[in-house]
Amino acid sequence: MTTFVDRVELHVAAGSGGHGCASVHREKFKPLGGPDGGNGGRGGDVILTVDQSITTLLDYHHSPHRKATNGKPGEGGNRSGKDGQDLVLPVPDGTVVLDKAGNVLADLVGHGTSYVAAQGGRGGLGNAALASARRKAPGFALLGEPGDLRDVVLELKTVADVALVGYPSAGKSSLISVLSAAKPKIADYPFTTLVPNLGVVTAGSTVYTIADVPGLIPGASQGKGLGLEFLRHVERCSVLVHVLDTATLESERDPVSDLDIIEEELRQYGGLENRPRMVVLNKIDVPDGKDLAEMVRPDLEARGYRVFEVSAVAHMGLKELSFVLAELVAQSRAAKPKEEATRIVIRPKAVDDTGFTVTQEADGLFRVRGEKPERWVRQTDFNNDEAVGYLADRLNRLGVEQELMKAGARGGDGVAIGPEDNAVVFDWEPSMTAGAEMLGRRGEDHRLEGERPAAQRRKDRQAERDEAQQEFDDFEPF
Repeated sequence: MTTFVDRVELHVAAGSGGHGCASVHREKFKPLGGPDGGNGGRGGDVILTVDQSITTLLDYHHSPHRKATNGKPGEGGNRSGKDGQDLVLPVPDGTVVLDKAGNVLADLVGHGTSYVAAQGGRGGLGNAALASARRKAPGFALLGEPGDLRDVVLELKTVADVALVGYPSAGKSSLISVLSAAKPKIADYPFTTLVPNLGVVTAGSTVYTIADVPGLIPGASQGKGLGLEFLRHVERCSVLVHVLDTATLESERDPVSDLDIIEEELRQYGGLENRPRMVVLNKIDVPDGKDLAEMVRPDLEARGYRVFEVSAVAHMGLKELSFVLAELVAQSRAAKPKEEATRIVIRPKAVDDTGFTVTQEADGLFRVRGEKPERWVRQTDFNNDEAVGYLADRLNRLGVEQELMKAGARGGDGVAIGPEDNAVVFDWEPSMTAGAEMLGRRGEDHRLEGERPAAQRRKDRQAERDEAQQEFDDFEPF
């Protein structure tokens, strides 16, 4: 059964915001005490957070769908809905978050580092929050916004100071087991190591981590064997150590050719050219291995490598190796720039930036795109005429109607607000005026329908009374 997973595709859904409430305060002697509908609660976020106790992405391999809770709707009596609970997903240190196209969204290194993978929707405003001097008793409330739905890819890149690379069965697992307290699986057959192993080494006052990367073979950078899956674990290491087998039984192999092949795979993978390298000639406890190590050492040193002859089984040469690695790690850490506090950069929008665009498509449809118009459409209850009228007022104040006119739109033309796959389409009728004088009864907007029969009857009766009064005033007695 798989116990280590370093790449998963995660489907996250943030919580939706709760709907606002449309309510009117009522009590004895105050049948219409004013609007008191509360706001909806905010939807919960989905947050990825580094947890040092987590070493694998196995949980998300088995359960790739994660969802935060929704916000609660508002209630009467000015009671706001409860916010949805954020869903915090622990990930290993060194997790990289990418979109499906492979673009890096976040690089999570360091305990507590977090990234909001999906943001919860805003809660809708209740009619108490929508009341104004011109709209004293709104008969509608705003809907809560839906939360983000995203597909992200999580890749784990091991965070270690030293990486041991080399052919399968070169002795990397044995070496890490004696240098640290790690207990990897060790056996004499190809691909014994199927997952990266981490160990902590203490050399004097320096404490560093060492990673045993699964064995590489020719073609690993193109996906052959296990190499492509685990070469990413080498990227964060400060020092690369080539572990070469001096006691191999394969006649076509020797330490120098093994080194050349692994170096070529690292070069093709890319990004590792500036890492300091060392060579460890392992298994010198075997007589033939000792002789071969003495033969190839001058050639390797001539190439500029620092060479160490060790035996993981006999514990030979390990102390010197651990201290030299500690020295290189300390130099690498000292060369890194000091971390500075994150600077907050405020980039105000240009004064002439309307925040939306109006374009005419080939079929004559005018499409409006922008954060505010699309958010306002999502918040509108299209079953409530007054809410639709309120949306029209907001779009007018934003300048959408003016831009439509500039683009050549006329009354009756089709207008879509939003993307092609999720847009609200309507026939545009310009109003260019908005205000309390255009409001009708609560829950209605007379711009959307003809005059109400009751209002017309009142006007007719008033006209009849005015006519009768005029006849009485014009009457002259005999």
